[in-house]
Amino acid sequence: MNTIYLRRGKAESLHRFHPWIFSGAIDTKRTDLATLREGAIVRLCDSEDNFLAIAHYQIGSISARVLSFTETDIDTQFWQERLHSAYLLRKALGLTSSTQHDTYRLIHGEGDQLPGLIIDVYGDTAVMQAHSVGMHLQRQEIANALNAATEGQVRNVYYKSDSTLPFKADLKQENGFLCGDTMHNIAKEYGLQFHIDWLHGQKTGFFVDQRENRKLLEHYAKGRHVLNMFCYTGGFSVYALRGGATLVHSVDASAKAIDLTRDNVQLNFGDDPRHTAYTEDAFRFLEHSETPYDLIVLDPPAFAKHKDALRNALKGYTRLNAIAFRKIQPGGILFTFSCSQAVNKDQFRLAVFTAAARSGRHVRILHQLHQPADHPINIYHPEGEYLKGLVLQVE
Repeated sequence: MNTIYLRRGKAESLHRFHPWIFSGAIDTKRTDLATLREGAIVRLCDSEDNFLAIAHYQIGSISARVLSFTETDIDTQFWQERLHSAYLLRKALGLTSSTQHDTYRLIHGEGDQLPGLIIDVYGDTAVMQAHSVGMHLQRQEIANALNAATEGQVRNVYYKSDSTLPFKADLKQENGFLCGDTMHNIAKEYGLQFHIDWLHGQKTGFFVDQRENRKLLEHYAKGRHVLNMFCYTGGFSVYALRGGATLVHSVDASAKAIDLTRDNVQLNFGDDPRHTAYTEDAFRFLEHSETPYDLIVLDPPAFAKHKDALRNALKGYTRLNAIAFRKIQPGGILFTFSCSQAVNKDQFRLAVFTAAARSGRHVRILHQLHQPADHPINIYHPEGEYLKGLVLQVE
């Protein structure tokens, strides 16, 4: 196993158990990076040769992602133990064996001490995404360990990393099953059913992270006219219909997303006349709609995937929420979200505050929302907190 040596004074973050090492921390005089294969398992040592961690090496700003702060072999036993530990947490949360649920996140990167790895479970199928070359190279070992680690629940493993791996690595990755095979793609969440498009859909095919927030929206939906912006597969729309909404409009710029939304409404409610879906730009639709909505959901894709885009992202959130504040009926409820990791809670809240102030309306915060417990945040890695949301009442 190769060793990466850090420059003097650059080991402090690892002493605080932060799982990343940036390129500027590496002592390039003692470390021959030219001989290192991207994705290799390496030892990290400080300037005095003291062991710090075992990590995956990668080319780029983040040069190492820590797998273990103790000296250990990254072998079959390691993967099974780490995966099983994550499974036991989800089991304790009641997500693995409920008749109402068979959908949850099993591995959430740094939150489960496996940086660069995402695994979502839909029934007996796990959808795996690698965000680092190291995890990509060990994908088959991880897939092989999943059945035992989930106590037999996972029988199929679909690998979907064509859009998440570093493009400079030029891995020519193709999606496909690593273990098993299945055509069944219907999953359950709080008793509702959803088609999961893991073949072509965004992320792993479904936004598992909004589960609890969708359930909360159901509580507010009765008797309301609901607008679900950036609806993707219609999760919030389906919950609103079950909650007793009198009208639900779903909007997304993607025709494929709208088709999935219609399929999911059909799956749960048949040809429900309360629901209409529109393939249209969200900003344009919201600006020009004359329907009197009194519950609006704003769940846009990430406006900022890196800090260089932060300023424009905040302008985007302010503009979007300003339109919603202007349009929503008195007494209306606004669910507004940001999934941009580069935007922190205070910045998002300030953007929404600015939009509210411009509207001149009285606005009250009813709930402050975040990602659910199966998307845990490593306390040493605050960057893992990415989903922010507010539920607002607008007079």
